[in-house]
Amino acid sequence: MSACELETAANPCPLTVTENAANEVKRIISDNNFTEKVYLRVRVQGGGCSGFQNKLDLDQNYNEKTDNIFDVHGIQVVVDKRSMIYLEGATIDFHSDLNKRGFSVTNPQAKSTCGCGSSYSM
Repeated sequence: MSACELETAANPCPLTVTENAANEVKRIISDNNFTEKVYLRVRVQGGGCSGFQNKLDLDQNYNEKTDNIFDVHGIQVVVDKRSMIYLEGATIDFHSDLNKRGFSVTNPQAKSTCGCGSSYSM
């Protein structure tokens, strides 16, 4: 389920952040007592054995000329315009299962992934 505030049929949210992921970001921000506004930055970097890797960071910087910003489940998500091309339709989730704990990015544009799943090709 997409949760972009200001989302309309004519302007759908280009990526999805689940409520679990947003809640974990809020918890991390709260635990670290940031004194300035903090954004969840999502980007794509070259690397890994398949060519591309996703990177999630907390960032205090937002540049309106080079970044897109989305309000999702009470957090602000920032994606640079170059990365947005590769992340269109992606879903960011957080898992806290016994066998798997952490964030994941599922990208429907990925054509193949490496054996460990940390990188992909397009």
